[in-house]
Amino acid sequence: MSICAFSEAVEAAAYVRNRTKLRPKVAVILGSGLGGFGYSLDELKHLRFSEIPHFPVSTVYGHGGQMAIGKVSGTEVAVMQGRVHAYEGFKASSVVFPLRMLRQFGVEKVILTNAAGGIREGLTPGELVLISDHINMSGLNPLAGPNDERFGPRFIDLTDAYSPRLRAMAQAVAKAQGFAMKEGVYMNVLGPSFETPAEIRAFRALGADLVGMSTVHETVAARHMGMEVLAISCVTNLAAGLGAEPLTHEEVLVTGGKVEAKLQELLKGVIPRMLAGSAQ
Repeated sequence: MSICAFSEAVEAAAYVRNRTKLRPKVAVILGSGLGGFGYSLDELKHLRFSEIPHFPVSTVYGHGGQMAIGKVSGTEVAVMQGRVHAYEGFKASSVVFPLRMLRQFGVEKVILTNAAGGIREGLTPGELVLISDHINMSGLNPLAGPNDERFGPRFIDLTDAYSPRLRAMAQAVAKAQGFAMKEGVYMNVLGPSFETPAEIRAFRALGADLVGMSTVHETVAARHMGMEVLAISCVTNLAAGLGAEPLTHEEVLVTGGKVEAKLQELLKGVIPRMLAGSAQ
């Protein structure tokens, strides 16, 4: 199974490599309602997920299902406009296949974005929050099963899963753009049902500040392959029991659309600096 996964990642990367002259070292995965950044690149080329060999295709509205390759201020970048989730019925290995393909394509650093529910008091819808750590409550791990050393070692350290260097860089860019970014712990749940108020109270007691249905599996797979990870949550709603209105996917998309321009400016500021050796 692991050998097949590696060869499939190599094949998918070769397909992409043959369709662009660009060789990005940086990639971005865009979450629910946040796909617009993929249209803002220079020298833009799009590939549908469905045309890339072995690539999983999302069934969820708000995930565009295509890969954008281009430049941001001269820095080459690959952008995934959407992702797949375990709640859609995909295995964890399929959820992280885009990351594995990107690594074989030559990507070394990745920005993961998501729409999240705010648990911690003081977080408000429309706010961008840096993920500093995570709690995996999905019951899944993409590294379970036979390990292929060509991806990475059997056991990996996740002490600094979310790069302190890149977080400091993002903080500096945000400050220069006129806003401050909080940091928080992201709780990953399986979904697709939203959480109950009792679950949110339990998650808060466990130390979670944000909750969502993605990102953590991608982070684990990326770190397994030695990639540097920056992750940004867009708080699209208050978690269950903390707001007056019922939770809906439409609310997630609407709020994501409102904050998308701010996220795009942040990404445009961060991406050209990511290959530098310091947070300055």
